[in-house]
Amino acid sequence: MIGTLTRIKRFFWRDVNVTSPWVVHVKTGDRKGAGTDATVWVRLRDESGQWTDEIKLSSFWHNDHERGQLDSFPLLTAHIGVKFGELDKLEIWRDAFGIGDSWFLDVITVENIVTRKMYHFPAQRWIRADTHYVFNHYDTCLPQFDQHREQRQQELEEKKRMYEYVVHHPGLPAQVRKLPEDECFSDSYKWDIITHKVQFIKDRKFISLTTGSRDHWESWESLTSVYKYNMPVPQSKKDWNNDIWFGMQRLQGCNPVLIRLCTKQPANLRVDADTMVRFLGQSLQDAIDAKRIFMVDLKILENLPCAENRRVCAPIALFYLDKNRRDLLPLCIQLFQQPGKSNPVFYPSDNPYTWLLAKMWYNNADASYHQSCTHLGFTHLMMEGVAVCTHRNLSPSHPIFKLLAPHFLFLLAINTRGLAKLINPGGWVDRTTAIGCVGMFELIKRGCHVWRLDTHAVPPVEIAERGLTSPEILPNYPYRDDAIAVYKAIEAYVTSMVEYFYDLPEKIAEDEELQTWLKELVRSKEENGCGLQGVPVQNERFSTSREIIATMSAIISTCSVAHAAANFNQYDEYGFPPNYPAILTGKIPVEKEGYTDKDVLHQLPSKGVTLDTMVVTRLLSSKGTNSLGQFEVQYLYDPVSVSAAKQLRQDLKVISATIKARNNDPLTRFPYPWLDPDIVPNSISI
Repeated sequence: MIGTLTRIKRFFWRDVNVTSPWVVHVKTGDRKGAGTDATVWVRLRDESGQWTDEIKLSSFWHNDHERGQLDSFPLLTAHIGVKFGELDKLEIWRDAFGIGDSWFLDVITVENIVTRKMYHFPAQRWIRADTHYVFNHYDTCLPQFDQHREQRQQELEEKKRMYEYVVHHPGLPAQVRKLPEDECFSDSYKWDIITHKVQFIKDRKFISLTTGSRDHWESWESLTSVYKYNMPVPQSKKDWNNDIWFGMQRLQGCNPVLIRLCTKQPANLRVDADTMVRFLGQSLQDAIDAKRIFMVDLKILENLPCAENRRVCAPIALFYLDKNRRDLLPLCIQLFQQPGKSNPVFYPSDNPYTWLLAKMWYNNADASYHQSCTHLGFTHLMMEGVAVCTHRNLSPSHPIFKLLAPHFLFLLAINTRGLAKLINPGGWVDRTTAIGCVGMFELIKRGCHVWRLDTHAVPPVEIAERGLTSPEILPNYPYRDDAIAVYKAIEAYVTSMVEYFYDLPEKIAEDEELQTWLKELVRSKEENGCGLQGVPVQNERFSTSREIIATMSAIISTCSVAHAAANFNQYDEYGFPPNYPAILTGKIPVEKEGYTDKDVLHQLPSKGVTLDTMVVTRLLSSKGTNSLGQFEVQYLYDPVSVSAAKQLRQDLKVISATIKARNNDPLTRFPYPWLDPDIVPNSISI
């Protein structure tokens, strides 16, 4: 873009006899109110300390410095001498002229069209009227080496006033008290759940299929008919009642982080020994010893408060690998924790409709955990507090701020302006889920009590904790394979940059911004901290580059990998309600016999709730921002960081090709594209 503009301008300059080889390119940010009518001046300095005179950056024939705009200003020989050397610093300021005098400066690039060198000065700041700002080349500097400490400290004090913590519900993560204007959606990415929802359901034919004289589905045909119009058929529809698919949901559904290797028989699961032998060809204990048995225990849902007149189970389920160790199949389901006559263990050999209902009620519990913890609590809300802490304590000039910033894009906006419209009394969560807001908040509270950054945010560690690292134990686990691969690429990227900026241990010890960031990150919410558990340090200080790498890799992975895995296949899972029901309307099965096809159908949510679920999960499954590594805003311009980002993109390209090859393999029955780096965004932006 800059190169094209330079060629055009170069021709023009030759015509007006401008001989200076220097051009100043000014990029105004894409933020609300970013443009200005004020007059802007700049001074440049070379490495010898020689300053230019003040240079006015405006054109009488052009409306400069508008939101998202790139403006180029050729310099006259009167501006800059022929002996001017390598550029290392600039000073910029503006007046208060005009109606729109606020100005968010993204980056200034000074180009020498003779030597073809470009000097980047990323500002990414609001430039206040009559205030002089000085930026070093690349503007990436640890605080102990910054010659302009006062400017840096003033900016952080202002950030602390803009970004304040609040805990909206006891036990939930810390969030931002009020959304700063800086965090609003850009012109190029405006996401409004209500507007988009109306657009999806405006098709009258679609509405007519989900309304009418009866609110409940009369037949399976009436349910499947809704996918004829502006709603695609969810991938799960064709296999939703298949036991193989039910097993695969634990491995590549939107909640693939609960399944674990079973190392001993659960004491409160009373299975029938003969039934176990019939399915396994051996006793349950022998199968456990052979590492063929896996389990999910949703005890965390026990006695969970729910929306009025609704219930959710707290199930235990066992799964087993078939004799070929290829397919993971359900072995049994107990819907509540305490065994008893009214809480039987259900098996695949039970009445087909009984077994189907048991699976649906299990999935309803799984879905409740997914939306509350895996999706909302552990990504959206947990990372919001980290983003607030980062803005409060790390200068925009700090390399760690620049490393993390692309992964916080629109996070605060989507949480404040987007999800807030879904999670409110009488809103989408209350209408379409069994647990409602009251249960969701309680479940997030329970989950956050045990969530740790050094475990749950690090895929290799989290998967190892569940005993599932080795493909020999669980051969077909796409989430594991893809999450670990992408995480390792992120870790390598972070390692390159952290080891560059902190090449000596004393740089870590003397970086008070980083150390203050850490202290506030782990400080309790009651003491105005973020309250993050499991940050891999001792004595609340970073001592080694390894600790910094582990912390930053976990944060970036959560904002990209963890959120993508939990979010982007929501429509394929929830869009066909029998497959993964967020709510069921009948009674929880307590008997083995007596259920029919009609009983299953009548347990499904109403037509209106089904429509609401389909539309919102489809919206949530959409992707409107750039893929991982393709940053919307470039914060880092130094050669090492640019090279590291390039290597990250190359590594992700290889991973993407591997995932695509697997999914295109005719032997792959259920493709899993959701952690393909082409699909994974940089941030939690939806």
